[in-house]
Amino acid sequence: MSERRFFAKLARALGVFLAESAGPARDDLWMREALALADEAAARGDVPVGALLVMDGRIIGAGFNTREHAGDPTGHAEVVALREACRALRRWRVDGATLYVTLEPCPMCAGALVNARVARLVYGADDPKAGAARTLYQICDDPRLNHRMAVQGGVLAEACAARLRRFFQEIRARRRAGEGEGAGAGAAEAEAGFKGRSTRRGDG
Repeated sequence: MSERRFFAKLARALGVFLAESAGPARDDLWMREALALADEAAARGDVPVGALLVMDGRIIGAGFNTREHAGDPTGHAEVVALREACRALRRWRVDGATLYVTLEPCPMCAGALVNARVARLVYGADDPKAGAARTLYQICDDPRLNHRMAVQGGVLAEACAARLRRFFQEIRARRRAGEGEGAGAGAAEAEAGFKGRSTRRGDG
């Protein structure tokens, strides 16, 4: 099955299951699904980051990091999820949608969220070296831009950060054992940047 069909099928299935979720636990439920996507990225040799785009209680786009697997520098989970959503909606705007992602977006992804008119961003772990929603920059709600969104960080932060720490620990262990470069240079760059720092609310 192609990645495009995989994401479309996943979005339909999860949308049916989670559409009725309500209350303060809703963000946690969606983030757990994003974590499952992050695990899929790790299984394919990519840095474990997963993202969901939700509108009217249903998933309209889903994605995980594909940069190493696809050899695409723009293959971040947020961008993959946005592309899937825009194909489903047959337009470039996703007004009213919420983006759930396990790691704070980088400048490229934060800019894409602004351009797509995402209404709300919910992310898990802070990114101390590339975070562009709160940590280094505040692109998503910068008053100088033509669109701003609500931002909520720290949802299941520790569980999100733990995926990244475990992934990089396994890469280092393989290198010590002489089993090659793991997920490649791109993952090494991410490892250098990500310190596993997570704050606010977490739930393993």
